[in-house]
Parts: sequence; structure tokens; C-alpha cells
Amino acid sequence: MGETANMAAAAARRSLKEDLARFNCRVHQPDDPPLFTREPRSAMQSVHWRWRDLQPLLERLGAEIELGSGGQRRTLRLANPGLPFGTTHTFWASIQVILPGEIAGAHRHTANAFRFIMQGGGATTTVDGERYAMNEGDLVLTPGMMWHDHQYEGDAPMIWLDVLDISLMRSMHATFFEPGAAELQPVAAIPDRSRRQYGSGVMRPPGAPRTQDNPLLVYPRATALAALQEAAGLEPDPFDDVVLEYQNPVNGGPAMRTMGMRLQMLRPGVHGKARRHTGSKLYYVVRGQGTTIVEGETFEWAPGDFIAIAPWAWHEHLNRSGEEAVLFQVNDFPAMQALGYYREETLA
Repeated sequence: MGETANMAAAAARRSLKEDLARFNCRVHQPDDPPLFTREPRSAMQSVHWRWRDLQPLLERLGAEIELGSGGQRRTLRLANPGLPFGTTHTFWASIQVILPGEIAGAHRHTANAFRFIMQGGGATTTVDGERYAMNEGDLVLTPGMMWHDHQYEGDAPMIWLDVLDISLMRSMHATFFEPGAAELQPVAAIPDRSRRQYGSGVMRPPGAPRTQDNPLLVYPRATALAALQEAAGLEPDPFDDVVLEYQNPVNGGPAMRTMGMRLQMLRPGVHGKARRHTGSKLYYVVRGQGTTIVEGETFEWAPGDFIAIAPWAWHEHLNRSGEEAVLFQVNDFPAMQALGYYREETLA
């Protein structure tokens, strides 16, 4: 098609635009952005949040912001500068601060959520009647539409990482939120039932249904670290050195339907291979120091730091120090895989 013909076709499309709009229809216009691209193009940015910057902000939050009614929380949100909402395009991560004597009142919502305890211990959380202590390094799940509240009777501020698949939920237009009738929900007669039934990780009650729902609500730090140390005796993963995923004990799948959680160890001298994938992830540095290179940009991280990795961004990890580094990771791979959209590439 020649230039004259192209100009005529474009003019015809423009002339149709107003008439079509009256019937809520449209056709492609020459200045429309591409509907399909050769590979993913995300507005999300890869970001490094440093603990030395976050810590004074969290101290201000604890001193200046009161817990609200209706189940509101005191949280510092890790906002991605490339997005109007969220840490990644599928989930939002924030750091929650709770002070001695406080109650974060009961509520429930569509979004799946979990807490990874960053500092402190002694707070309790009740999830649909099951009550558990939360201590540093523990992972506690709050699946969608389960009532949950937190209570703390310690003597110093306590903080944890909150992650919710709220960005995905909002894009699906599936938001429901309900405040509790009281600040604290009733506790069941057996307050740790799921831990007693499934917490061993290797045994479960006979005849337990093989559903997609994960009945286990808490993954203690000691269990996770012991498993990671055992895995260190295996062949190293070429990208992550030593890495394990928190799993659903009923079906062996990821701990949550939409988000995956992993614990990773980078031993001294490790330089992992580079890869990229659809989906996004966020790392929290539990301990140690290291480097992550994302699309040529170098992030030198230390304990308490966070690193978000954008979709389809080349990245690799290094540990040049003389000590092991441990990272906690959350990703949206389960949602991507369930939809058939997950894809990964590696460098030879």
C-alpha cells in the first residue's frame, strides 16, 4: 500500500471515530498505542528500598499515626514510582508497625494476605478463630475473606511485612471489605488446629481433602531455616544458590493461590546466573549483604532492604562477602502460571 493509500485509510478511520463512539464502538486509530508488543513492556520499575531510609520513617509512623477504627492499620507502603498503585502490578507490600498494648481490629477482605515478621515478637494474630504467636522470621497467612486481628502486649514496637494481592484484586474488580463487629474475634476451643494437623510438613490427617485451599496458617522460622540448611547439602540452584518454597501441605503447591513465598540462601562467593521472567517479585533481606544486578543497574543490599524486580527484567545475584545472606521472596508466579502466562528466559 502506497503513502497516498495509507493516508486515505487513516483519514477514513478518523472520520468513523465520532460516529462509532455514539454506539460505544471504535476501530484502531493510527495514533493508538500498540495492542500487542513483541515482549512484555511494564510500567513497573525495579526499585531498591534501603533500611537506613525506611527505619526513621517507621519511627515517625509509630510516633505520629494512631491506629484507626474499622480495622485500619499503621503501615508504610512500598509504592512503585512507575505505577499509580502498588509495589508491583499484582501486589502491594507494606511495613506494619504495632506498639505495646495496641489492637489492630478484626476485618476481612477479598485480597489474600500474609505477614513475614521482620523485628520483634510476642504479638498474636487470630485468623478465623485460630490464634498464633508471631515472632521474628515467622510467616503467617491470611487467605481471602478470613477474619483476622492482631494484638500486642510487648514492651517495644514490633514490625512485620504485609503483602496483599490487592493490585490483582482491583484489576479483577473483585474488591470486598468488611469490618469486624468487635475489635477481637472469638478464639476457637482448639486455637492452633491447622498447625496441629498439618504443621509437621510431612504428615497429615488420613482422608484430608486435596483442595486448592491451604489449611495451614503459620510457618515458623525455625522450621523454615532448618529446611534451608538441609537443602544446602544439595546441588546449588544456578540462579539462587539455595532456595525453597513455602508449600501447601495438602497438594504440594504454593502456599497461596496467587502469591508464592520463598526463602533463599546465598553463600559466600556465589554469583548466580542471570534470568528474566514474566511476573514480578520482591525480596526482603533477612540477613547478610550482597548485590543484585537488574538490567545493568547494581543494587548493593544489606539487612532490612527490599528489592522489587519488574517483569521481564534481566537480573542476577552475587554475594562477595564472607558470610551467608538470607533473602525472603514474594512473587506472583502462582497467578501467572494458573493463567498460562508465565515464561522464563536464561542466559547460556
